[in-house]
Amino acid sequence: MNLLDGAARSYAWGSRTALAELRGLPSPTRHPEAELWFGAHPGDPAHLVSEAGPTSLLEAIDRDPVGQLGAAVAERFDSRLPFLVKFLAADEPLSLQAHPSLDQAREGYRRENAAGVPIDASVRNYRDANHKPELVVALTEFDALAGFRVPRETIELFALLGAEELAPYQRMLEDQPDAIGLRTLFTSWITLPQRALDAVLPAVLDACVRALERAETTRDRRFVAELRTVLELGEYYPGDAGVLAALLLNRVTLRPGEALYLDAGNLHAYLRGTAVEIMANSDNVLRGGLTPKHVDVPELLRVLDFEPLPSPVLESRTQPDGSVRYPTPAPEFALTRVELSSGAGADGAGSSPYTLGPLDRPRILLCVHGSVQVRAGGATLPLQRGHALWIAASDPDPELCAATEDATVFVAEVGSVD
Repeated sequence: MNLLDGAARSYAWGSRTALAELRGLPSPTRHPEAELWFGAHPGDPAHLVSEAGPTSLLEAIDRDPVGQLGAAVAERFDSRLPFLVKFLAADEPLSLQAHPSLDQAREGYRRENAAGVPIDASVRNYRDANHKPELVVALTEFDALAGFRVPRETIELFALLGAEELAPYQRMLEDQPDAIGLRTLFTSWITLPQRALDAVLPAVLDACVRALERAETTRDRRFVAELRTVLELGEYYPGDAGVLAALLLNRVTLRPGEALYLDAGNLHAYLRGTAVEIMANSDNVLRGGLTPKHVDVPELLRVLDFEPLPSPVLESRTQPDGSVRYPTPAPEFALTRVELSSGAGADGAGSSPYTLGPLDRPRILLCVHGSVQVRAGGATLPLQRGHALWIAASDPDPELCAATEDATVFVAEVGSVD
């Protein structure tokens, strides 16, 4: 096992304080820190820490895929670590986006290669041939737009706004309150000529202001978070069709420990907060707005899933050993939260160590609170808050002990090799 240095990613929407404070570093930082990647993605692999110096995790796996990944994982995932786990910190909204299915990613990657689009080109949609299901678990309060809202509720929101400019779109959804109606409405908005958008959007924003003023008087809190979010997005991205699209999506606030799972085709935008995120090992993003980056509307429409998502918050499961599992259908990854304590129990004894059971697969541990001692095969490594540890498939099964009064560790591993 080795401590793992993550690859820092600086994007404009990142935080100058959250990731630095998580790692115990001085803040604010000079540039926004958006993500810290712990994985073996070719675009930015993490590095194993050893006395001989840092080694790319990607190179270590290439040299010994069976030893690092285990025979079953190496065979199932073509000698590649199938997941990427990261810390994510957003101070501003991310782009409105969705991710392709595996078949869509493979076809798009081949298509762009055949067209000669450079892999690092700003207009490139598919930077690899993999899909990107993803799971995000909040470390702080975490706001997001996630999946299309049930049409009946969106019709209620339109009626609350009462904007004349929204009336034809409200009728469009009332006539077909299902996935087909959502597709028609979203397509109409995302392809509006700028002149038409410049007429509709200010009217919608004014209606949001009026609705919020009424809410203060009537104490009716329905859609208050949605209205505030649309106004906020309107300030960040004036004249952007993505602001209208936000009216169609579930507005979610996660409490620490709560999670969202987003499969292929789910339109979403993370708004604010700090989280642990795990996904299939991909960097494929189709954007639909709320960004200065490349937006490819036809390609986005090709991959979007317009089925309403009634409840985007994932239900976690507490295991018999007290750990919390976040179940998803993704074979590439699984995520578990482990709470540890060093305090004495009623019998005066300290808490028992937590043992990661036998598993011929790799694991990455992320400490998000306190610190722990990780013991395996006679060796002990400290794992501090905001840091990560790589456990290869061939390493002895480790056990975790809290080095502070309490500690929280996330265990990232492969979901299934069947």
